[in-house]
Amino acid sequence: MGNLINSIKIGLKHIPLFLALSIFYLYGFLWTVKPRRIKDMKDLLKVFYYDFLKLDEEDVEVVKIGDAELITISRNPCPILKLTQKLNMDTKYTCKLVSETVCKYVLKRINPDLVFERNYNHIRPYKDGCLERIYIKQKVASIH
Repeated sequence: MGNLINSIKIGLKHIPLFLALSIFYLYGFLWTVKPRRIKDMKDLLKVFYYDFLKLDEEDVEVVKIGDAELITISRNPCPILKLTQKLNMDTKYTCKLVSETVCKYVLKRINPDLVFERNYNHIRPYKDGCLERIYIKQKVASIH
């Protein structure tokens, strides 16, 4: 009986996550209906972080920006972080499920050669921000 109740509790926690994923995917899909082109990583910073994710410039630290690579730390008020904390879950799971899935989709629509990586050892609430790397796969090797 205890296992059944635990399973139900875990299942119920996932309902808001899948709702968040569905809404974020719908937003990502609608946002990508209008094709967006980038000529360099500075364009990508603007288009992806400021236009798509709607982050304020002061919330995005640019760690590195080059011809084929962009590394950032985001410190924005994050709805996924807030939801995760309310559900008493781990951002290492919820961000991979909700945020990373949609971010990869949107970036592939911008340019199929873009690769999105998030360092799950450097995300909130464990660190003060979320470390992400976007690169062009033919020009830069993966960190994995």
